[in-house]
Amino acid sequence: MQSRRAFLAGTVMAPAVLRGASSYTWTEVEKILASGNVKGKLTKDDLPTPALLVNLDAFEANVSKMAGYLKSKNRGFRPHGKTHKCPEIAKRLVAAGAVGNCAAKLSEAEVFARAGLSGLLVTTAVVGKYKIERAMKLAAQRPDTIFVVDNAQNLRDLDAAAGAAKVKLNLAVDLLVGGRTGIKAGDPAVALVEGMQGLKNVRFAGIQAYAGQASHVTGFEKRKQVSRDVMATAVETRRMLEKKGIACNWLSGGSTGTYNIDSEIDGVTEIQPGSFMFMDIDYNRIGGADGNAHYGDFRNSLTVMATVVSKPADSTAIVDAGLKAFSTDRAFPPETKDKMPVTYAFGGDEHGKLTLGEGAYAFQVGDKLEFIIPHCDPSVNLYDRIFACRGDQVEAVWAVAARGMSQ
Repeated sequence: MQSRRAFLAGTVMAPAVLRGASSYTWTEVEKILASGNVKGKLTKDDLPTPALLVNLDAFEANVSKMAGYLKSKNRGFRPHGKTHKCPEIAKRLVAAGAVGNCAAKLSEAEVFARAGLSGLLVTTAVVGKYKIERAMKLAAQRPDTIFVVDNAQNLRDLDAAAGAAKVKLNLAVDLLVGGRTGIKAGDPAVALVEGMQGLKNVRFAGIQAYAGQASHVTGFEKRKQVSRDVMATAVETRRMLEKKGIACNWLSGGSTGTYNIDSEIDGVTEIQPGSFMFMDIDYNRIGGADGNAHYGDFRNSLTVMATVVSKPADSTAIVDAGLKAFSTDRAFPPETKDKMPVTYAFGGDEHGKLTLGEGAYAFQVGDKLEFIIPHCDPSVNLYDRIFACRGDQVEAVWAVAARGMSQ
């Protein structure tokens, strides 16, 4: 006999589960999706799974909060396109007050530029003959694009290519404040900037200092100390340049995890957060400024919806979302959106195995449910489109146009 506790839990969880046949045929759904005119016509239950969903209420609240906060701190807002890879989202961010958009790679920036976006910052150095040729075309198309450099030979190559293409490149020095790319802060960076001064085809735009390792430090006070320590080297490099008479009006860095830390540092002029718009389990774990272990500054707006395709036992359900539906670069699995007593385990490329705990909803074949994603950026890169939903209604379909653009 089902206990009262289990019964009550089941009745609470049930509304999060979609069940029921659509009134459309699949051919009709495909035509509606292809038309792009979906508002008022489709619900979540009409969608093929696995499906990448964004909750518009949560997404819009996240964007409004970040944009408003940075505006109140008089800091620029240049969100990272590697998170969403979606021109429609980039346009919405600009409409909310962003000065532009970051792109992790040249190919991402090209997609955004073709969609009419300007204010692009390519955060990875453009190296090699063919990429440099493409960068010249992007600079001609979008003259305000900023590229980064951390190597003297690459600087000379870019200057020569810009001269041949008759463009003027905006170049920022990428500082090694994280564990990946960049030139050492202080004298090495200053020397690289001084080397720009005699070149005819490039102009010094400022400093990029992205400390990715600081963004995921657990515990706000510890995270604050780590970020302030590494960003201090960037601020000092800026001061060294200005003492030499080289204007440095732009210092860009920061992240979702440090937006309220780095925006308080004198000398940092711009923040480039990404995950804040979607959030994920990884960020949920870093802890907030309020001392809470759960980082709740921004809401989880991004989910993957899956369908139960098999029920091999009362305590087990199999969904159609496996290794190809979620990023697998984190040690923890997806979690159900409504924190049900359900444990997810990867069951191969195409499947996930749900172990149903006490009081869990009794899933049946055909039920649909949503999962919070372990790591949003690489998960988005697995999908061609994002379904933008308000409640159970699908309002728009956004193309992940820069999916796979890792060049």
